Amino acid sequence: MLALSRKNNESIIIGNDIEITILEIKGDQVKIGINAPKSVSIYRKEIYLQIQESNREAAKSEIALDAIQNLFDQKKN
Repeated sequence: MLALSRKNNESIIIGNDIEITILEIKGDQVKIGINAPKSVSIYRKEIYLQIQESNREAAKSEIALDAIQNLFDQKKN
């Protein structure tokens, strides 16, 4: 992990087209701005982890539906 120190209104650049700017520092909170192409998804980590878990659950359901469909198909034959 790279750790950088930044002050208000200072930025870092990631790759060629992502800029992260420190907008405000209040106590133990830091407000950041992210300028990135629309094709780049940006999530808070806790939301990203929820999305990942939902996707895993959906994939399990899809597998179960496929298995049920296979049983019906076998029954027909």
